[in-house]
Amino acid sequence: MNSTLQWVRSLTAVRRALASALAMRQILLLLVAVLLLSTSGCAWLDAKQRQILYRPTPGVPADFAGLRPGDIRYFVKLAPSAAPHSIAAPTSNVALTAEPVQQLEMWWLPHPNARAPTMLYYHGTFRNLAQNLHKIDALRAAGFAILAVEYRGWGQSSAITPSEQSILQDADMAFAELQRREPRADQRVLYGHSMGSGVAVDVASRTPRREYGAVILESAITSFDDVATEAGWLARLLASFNTQRFASIEKISQVQVPVLMLHGTQDTTVPIVLGQKLFAAANDPKQWQAVPGGAHSDLHLVSGDDYQNALRSFKNKYVLGL
Repeated sequence: MNSTLQWVRSLTAVRRALASALAMRQILLLLVAVLLLSTSGCAWLDAKQRQILYRPTPGVPADFAGLRPGDIRYFVKLAPSAAPHSIAAPTSNVALTAEPVQQLEMWWLPHPNARAPTMLYYHGTFRNLAQNLHKIDALRAAGFAILAVEYRGWGQSSAITPSEQSILQDADMAFAELQRREPRADQRVLYGHSMGSGVAVDVASRTPRREYGAVILESAITSFDDVATEAGWLARLLASFNTQRFASIEKISQVQVPVLMLHGTQDTTVPIVLGQKLFAAANDPKQWQAVPGGAHSDLHLVSGDDYQNALRSFKNKYVLGL
């Protein structure tokens, strides 16, 4: 009986070892396939990688009740392969193309106080503007008019698989809209959450300081590579084939306006250590607000008073000059 039981246990151990070996073999085969496809420049893999990374959410949630009276949702047209600054009407010596026209969804949410500064809102991956409305409302409550952009691939903007290039093109178009909506350059504030922080830093680093007044970053990343490094060895390995960077850590020193950064102490998506690293690299004047117990997207809910106070204090001191 004992020998039979021992034999059964040995057989079970062998089966488990084989299963483990097969699982590891599958992982290795997947990694080899990723390596071979990436080195061959496979367009399918690139698109799949971007789809998984950005997880864009198109359409409008069924429970979305719409915007407030007086708020405006509108669309801006742009050619898919053209940078925003190159879409002016063609002259007689410029050939016309048959490229389809794409569109960006924009939200203009004015503040009851006409003197309120205007914030350009860049959201992160996954959630679209409708799903971020609670955060937008919290920013508005802090005393900002809001201009928000829906990158292509999200919401009701044109349906594409987004890339760092397409998102930054859309961000530039949104900044041009900010200039149109807010004529007071020093009252223009760039805001970015999560990946949107990388968008805001990139735009700010390329924009003369006379064209905007401040930057606010929430749950900010240093780069996609750093986020992957914090996530474990498999993420690090797969990230080595990633072409999407949003490397704010390489650009933040070029931002010459006041910066406010907010980060939750319990953020497991972008650990607070990355926010601290980016803050250390930023120029003065700068302000840091850690939110105890805050995760990645709930800072305005976990500690609403601290969140509002940090925004209002920064706005009053560095934007309004009070």
